[in-house]
Amino acid sequence: MRISTTSCLCPFLVCLCFVPRGYGDGHHGPAGTPPRNQSRPPEGETEVHHRPKRGWIWNQFFVLEEHIGPDAQYVGKLHSNSDKGDGSVRYILTGEGAGTIFIIDEVTGDIHATKSLDRERKTHYVLHAQAIDRNTEKPLEPESEFIIKVQDINDNAPKFPDGPFVASVPEMSEVGTSVFQVTATDADDPTYGNSARVVYSILHGQPYFSVDPKTGIIRTALANMDREAREHYAVVIQAKDMAGQVGGLSGSTTVNITLTDVNDNPPRFPQKNYQLYVPESAQVGKPVGKIRANDEDLGVNAEIKYSIINAEGASVFSIATDRDTREGIISLKKPLNFEKKKAYTLHIEGVNTHLDPRFAYLGPFKDTATLKITVGDVDEPPIFSMDYYIMDVYENAPIGTEVGAVTARDPDSTNSAIRYFIDHSGDGDKYFSIDAHSGVIATTQSLDREETPWLNVTVIASEVDNPSLLSHVPVTVQVLDVNDNPPEISADGEVIVCESSRPGQVIQTISAVDKDDFANGLRFSFSMPSNMPVNPNFTLKDNEDNTASIVARRRRFSRTSQELYQLPVVVADGGEPALSSTGTLTLRVCSCGRSGMMRTCQSSAFLSSAGLSTGALIAILLCVAILLAIVVLFIALRKGKKEPLIISEEDVRENVVTYDDEGGGEEDTEAFDILALRNPSAAEELKFRRDVRPEALGRTAIPPPALTPPLVLDSADVQAFLARRLAEADGDTSVPPYDSLQTYAYEGEGSPTGSVSSLGSAGTHSEQDYSYLDDWGPEFQKLAELYGEGSGPM
Repeated sequence: MRISTTSCLCPFLVCLCFVPRGYGDGHHGPAGTPPRNQSRPPEGETEVHHRPKRGWIWNQFFVLEEHIGPDAQYVGKLHSNSDKGDGSVRYILTGEGAGTIFIIDEVTGDIHATKSLDRERKTHYVLHAQAIDRNTEKPLEPESEFIIKVQDINDNAPKFPDGPFVASVPEMSEVGTSVFQVTATDADDPTYGNSARVVYSILHGQPYFSVDPKTGIIRTALANMDREAREHYAVVIQAKDMAGQVGGLSGSTTVNITLTDVNDNPPRFPQKNYQLYVPESAQVGKPVGKIRANDEDLGVNAEIKYSIINAEGASVFSIATDRDTREGIISLKKPLNFEKKKAYTLHIEGVNTHLDPRFAYLGPFKDTATLKITVGDVDEPPIFSMDYYIMDVYENAPIGTEVGAVTARDPDSTNSAIRYFIDHSGDGDKYFSIDAHSGVIATTQSLDREETPWLNVTVIASEVDNPSLLSHVPVTVQVLDVNDNPPEISADGEVIVCESSRPGQVIQTISAVDKDDFANGLRFSFSMPSNMPVNPNFTLKDNEDNTASIVARRRRFSRTSQELYQLPVVVADGGEPALSSTGTLTLRVCSCGRSGMMRTCQSSAFLSSAGLSTGALIAILLCVAILLAIVVLFIALRKGKKEPLIISEEDVRENVVTYDDEGGGEEDTEAFDILALRNPSAAEELKFRRDVRPEALGRTAIPPPALTPPLVLDSADVQAFLARRLAEADGDTSVPPYDSLQTYAYEGEGSPTGSVSSLGSAGTHSEQDYSYLDDWGPEFQKLAELYGEGSGPM
């Protein structure tokens, strides 16, 4: 339904609104159905159509919070247009707080609040109201919803939930520098009145700080606040509601403000002059004193670097800063000597390391002080003239030979006498002695440079007046060399001689070693012994570079005829006097490969070098013998098998035999010796026929070939030879008719270049050197040995 007009009654800020009934805008029920807000007419009466009146409606009620009166607080009144005042209408209230907080008079519709309400806990309540006909218990109006709002009063003071607060600001800050911002909260309704409108003020902390009334920002109010004068401030801030008016509630909090440090104070020494006593026995590098400058600042702003600014003090002393104590630690750079200098003056400066340019006008940020150091006299131990001594003596020198002398003195003014002795804790004390008064060192036994070239001893000096003061000095003695050792041949094992060696060939280069120093044994000379005959096998060549070469004097050596040779060699040095020795070299003949590398040598030496025992060698040999027997048996079995006959007539080799019958067998493959036909001029006699059995020849009328006069083939024509052989084969009637195809690869005679075959030279001897066969590889080694055995030594 649409509301047309509204009239409101507002007693004590509680509004009750009435809406007159009226027709809806075109919304009518079906015919015969009364409107929803109109009662049905009694039975028997004619229904009269009236303009329906609008039912009751309202927006909201208001109730004050924190009501403390003895009576229930009146909230408002509900009234329906159907209520004629005759008590026929009953009002019902439901919803939040109905019946407990809010009650309604069923007859009059008055609503009261029975309890004190708190807006900060609940701001409004939602309820439902309905008017019912008391007689029929039927609703006169549809149920409607309304709201009761709790109206705020200023019953909550501002609060600082996070207080108290801690803040800081650098000292010497300008006026108006922001320090901290506080914020207060008020539980009252900020939309109603000034109950939640807060302003800030400072209760304690003036004149150093101020606060912005609206924002709560705390600022500095005094210039040049000095942390060294006062570091901590407790500022009390008040927040008051009602815009600070009289009657407003207030709350306060404390802000603890600390002034942080800046470098606005230079370092200062408490006094300008200091004195320090340092004994002359003070150790170099150790602290001898300390000095401190004060700085009222903190942390890095108070860090100080100390330095000695005058050259006299800086050359002998040094100063460093202790970061924990901020003190200057004075140390000794050089030894002090009371007899030379009894006092030193040091100008020490302390400077801040972290400067703030904003406060440079407060400088300079440094200070100086004078330190006078007095050197104390101390009875000091003797002082040697040198920090260490190096002496030398020849080996084999007689016992008591003077090596050198050490000297020491008393540095004190008393100039006490000095006594010397050798420290027996070292290894060299058994070789030397020292004179207690003069400090002369002499040998106590003969020295050998080859055994110990250098010796170290420690000499101790003490004062006669105060023997407890000792000084030590190292003494190094070098043992000089004399030529007392002859040179020796330096050879690694045996010298290997290849069987294929040629005259003039260098077998090996040898050198010598000498235990003496280079000054006595640098130059070596080599020669053969003069009292022995000339060696026919080898000679020696001095290379004049401390080496010599063993040279072969004859062609080829045979390991089978002689395996070992002995070669004596004399080597002499160039020392004073010259010494020499004779050494004998063992030369072993071995078979060498193409590049001269040893290939085979003595088997016993090889086996012994392998580290095998006799039992192991026997077992190895037995295994090898068994393997060889198996191989021989296998070959014999293979030879016993029949080879298949050659059937193809096109397969023509050196000796091709084709049979039309099964007779003959393998013996026919050796019918003729092809060697005689390849070079008939080199054959000494004719060969027998091997295509028939010997016993068959005995039954024939033709005499055996052995009885036939030999044919001289020196100048015979091969064609005549072949013709005769053919005639003999055709005329032999004792054998079956064999068809043999003989192919001979005869080169022929009469060529200008001659034959390239080597068969013709089988029976001749040549003076040619066959050593070049060694270069052809191991396949030709045996051939070279066969041809070379006939040559003999040359």
